[in-house]
Amino acid sequence: MTIEIREADDDDVEPILALWAVADATSSITDTPDDLKRIGRLENATLLVASTDAELIGPVIAAFDGWRGNVYRLAVHPAHRRQGVARALIDAADKRFRKWEVKRVTALVEKEHASAVGFWNDTRYAFDERMIRYVRTLSVEVTA
Repeated sequence: MTIEIREADDDDVEPILALWAVADATSSITDTPDDLKRIGRLENATLLVASTDAELIGPVIAAFDGWRGNVYRLAVHPAHRRQGVARALIDAADKRFRKWEVKRVTALVEKEHASAVGFWNDTRYAFDERMIRYVRTLSVEVTA
C-alpha cells in the first residue's frame, strides 16, 4: 500500500469528519466543515491527510501559535492502523514545525484511548506529567 501525505482541500472535509466518527474520535465543538476549512486559511497551520489511491485514511492538524507547535486530531481509519500511517502523518507535521522554526511541540492525546496513548508512548514525544489541561467553550455570537 502506498501512502500519500498531502495538505487537505475542501473535498477532504466531509471524509475527515466521517473518518473521525469511524475511528471513534471524541466529537468536538469544532468538528464542522467551516472550522476545518478555516485551518487552510491560517498562516501557520495545516490540515494534513494520509490517503491511498482509493481513500482518505487519516488526518492530523499541525499548528504553530508563535510560542509552541501543537498537534491535534490525529486519527487513522481502523482498517489501516499499525501500518505506519500515524507515524507518517506525524513525520509530515514535524517537517512543517521545522519549517516554522518551532522549538517545542505539544500533542493533545485523549487518555481514554489506549491505542492513541500507546502510539505516543512509542514516539520521540515524551509524556509531561507536570501538565493538565483546562478548557472553556466560548459561545460565538455573530452580529450583523
